[in-house]
Amino acid sequence: MATELKALGLKGKRVLIRVDFNVPIDQAVVSDDTRIRAAVPTIQYVLQQGAKVVLASHLGRPKGGFEPEFSLKQVVSATEKALGTSVAFLGDLLDGNALKQWNDMGMGSVAMLENLRFHAEEEAGDVEFSRRLSEFADVYVNDAFGTAHRAHASTAVVAQFFKEKAAGFLMQSELDAVARVLHVGQHPFTAVVGGAKISSKIGILKNLIARADRFIIGGGMVYTFLKAKGGQIGQSLVEEGMLDTAREFLSACEEKGIVVYLPEDSLCSSRFGDDGAIKTYPSSAIPDTHMGLDAGPKACAAIEALISTSKTILWNGPLGVFEIPAFAGGTLALGTAIAKATQQGAYSLVGGGDSVAAANALGISAQLSYVSTGGGALLECMEGLELPGVAALRG
Repeated sequence: MATELKALGLKGKRVLIRVDFNVPIDQAVVSDDTRIRAAVPTIQYVLQQGAKVVLASHLGRPKGGFEPEFSLKQVVSATEKALGTSVAFLGDLLDGNALKQWNDMGMGSVAMLENLRFHAEEEAGDVEFSRRLSEFADVYVNDAFGTAHRAHASTAVVAQFFKEKAAGFLMQSELDAVARVLHVGQHPFTAVVGGAKISSKIGILKNLIARADRFIIGGGMVYTFLKAKGGQIGQSLVEEGMLDTAREFLSACEEKGIVVYLPEDSLCSSRFGDDGAIKTYPSSAIPDTHMGLDAGPKACAAIEALISTSKTILWNGPLGVFEIPAFAGGTLALGTAIAKATQQGAYSLVGGGDSVAAANALGISAQLSYVSTGGGALLECMEGLELPGVAALRG
């Protein structure tokens, strides 16, 4: 296990906190500060211990070199508001003036470095770049769960230059939530796994066979499973190369007595969009004129019944094409059912961009046990993989 943040002596120390401030920017203003607010408890704790904090993050996907639209200078104001204190912008970490300015600042100060991805060395995990970053601190704290699955300079490699290092409170809470679902949670455990393609979710599906009592499959990958079983799926999305994989998964679940629920009916359209002829068909009998784009009414009722009897729930991925209102009904019904089950004592972990967006749209995020900030990182945890950013804290 990595050292806990509260076990470190921080008084009089310079602390580098890797945060995930990859936030949406609209006209140079942060339009959603959720990720910034999520890091506040860690930052405030470190300051309260008599240390000073330098924040490091990436923003977007710059193509190389400085690009104004990806500058973290745009994030300073929102960070100051969330923390209730001033934040100095140090600029580029390789600029010698940045380190001098930082070292001249007193304890209790907060500063922010420029977007690390302006340097190709960040994503390359360059050791010398990591060493230069390490010069800014005596202690390293990684609180960026959303990027912990990347072996980048600031998320993994830099840790080797610190004797004192720890996971931040956000990172630790994410890992605790995953551990609770995978190792501790009560049964029945229901895993709701949605998404367009089996290929992107087969890792999590296979790993959860050892833990889940039942799977609810949603999204476009439903139709690859149904075709694998001999169903007629019309124009619905299908991964022809994954049919054998789908059959193997279904067979493995059957051997273990695990329920795999595939929506029995689907809301279908003659076009990918809300301007086609919309009709409900049995999911295994969709005519060639239509494609399945959401769970149908019978499926929604069956899913709600399964969720209502669950004690542990993982939700990763929508049931339908959630971004089109006409096909958001299944996902919204699912979210409502999970919130209700949680209120009745179930433990629910929600992760993945679309699932979190659905929870936020429904206004139920506060009614769920845990809403993860990490998409790819959560997925890799659920696949049973160790994240480079977490492994580095143990070194």
